[in-house]
Amino acid sequence: MIEAIVHGLHGLLAGFLHMSLPNVLMIGGGLLLLYLGIKKGFEPLLFVPIGFGAVLVNIPLGGLMEEGGILRTFYDAGVMTEIFPLLIFVGIGAMTDFGPLLENPKLLLLGAAGQFGIFLTLLLALALGFSKLDAVSIGIIGACDGPTAIYVSSQYAPHLLGAVSVAAYSYMSLVPIIQPPIMKFLTTHEERTIKMGVVRSSVSRTTKILFPILTTIIAGLIAPMGVPLIGMIMLGNLMRECGAVSRLTKASENEIANVVTLLLGITIGATMEGHAFLKPQTLVVFGLGFVAICLDTVAGVAFGKLMKVFTRGRINPLIGAAGISAYPMAARVAQIEGQKYNRKNYLLMHAMGANTGGQIGSVMAAAVMLSVLKGMGNI
Repeated sequence: MIEAIVHGLHGLLAGFLHMSLPNVLMIGGGLLLLYLGIKKGFEPLLFVPIGFGAVLVNIPLGGLMEEGGILRTFYDAGVMTEIFPLLIFVGIGAMTDFGPLLENPKLLLLGAAGQFGIFLTLLLALALGFSKLDAVSIGIIGACDGPTAIYVSSQYAPHLLGAVSVAAYSYMSLVPIIQPPIMKFLTTHEERTIKMGVVRSSVSRTTKILFPILTTIIAGLIAPMGVPLIGMIMLGNLMRECGAVSRLTKASENEIANVVTLLLGITIGATMEGHAFLKPQTLVVFGLGFVAICLDTVAGVAFGKLMKVFTRGRINPLIGAAGISAYPMAARVAQIEGQKYNRKNYLLMHAMGANTGGQIGSVMAAAVMLSVLKGMGNI
């Protein structure tokens, strides 16, 4: 009888008995993400489910990520099959207005320049001994594009998925803190006060409809590995602009995006089990991700300065910082910084053009890298 009671108590206390320091630390990490999302407003749609997923997976004996566990089922069905990040891309496309970019197509160059940090960080990761696929997954953090980072890492570096995903969304939420000092350091007071003309909406509906179709075809032919990524974001945008499928557009923006965001977040959090996550490699990934976004900002502003020269002072270099994929946060940062030095300066719509160019650029950067690796036989 006593022995049975002891065994019963052991069963009740099994969770406490199997709790390890890594589990405790990662539960603390999950609680920190919940605090940042709820109290500080840092990407709450992702940080809340990711943080709670991290708490869940670090409770011993829960079995959530074991074969047949509920989070393992979601992970296998949605992340490893690419379904979750690709559905997110449909929603992003449905919410994105490429009008400012089409008004001034040369702003696409800023979106391209804003990806240089990805390639430079890729080389740095390779120099530190990471494999080619790991280095690609780490470099793409610099695009500040969570779905692209998840797509690449889940397929080609799943052991880095948690670190890459959390880093990507963390730095995306910190864009208003990371970018302004770099923007100020690289530009003169005169450059920061440059006024740009008002963006007038003159792009025809036909152009807006043709843009996602032609972009998909051309980008797909250049980098076939990126067809799923560019195809889904452009499908969402085509539905938005054609006006013939408003129900599908609204569903992509709302119901589908919300459900997938929830499931994607909690399954990413479930990859943050203490023993697997708390490694020196994780800190290196976070460090390289920070380097990547800084280098992307530097490249974007530097190219903005070059465009200022070629346009004889008609481009404010600050909008170059918006050439990353943190849409529309990076564009708002450019607007805020511009008005600090010239209250009559309205850079938002110009920066939005660079920002949407950055969305396309981040997808193309991932596609190009993966296509090159496939050509080399590494995929």
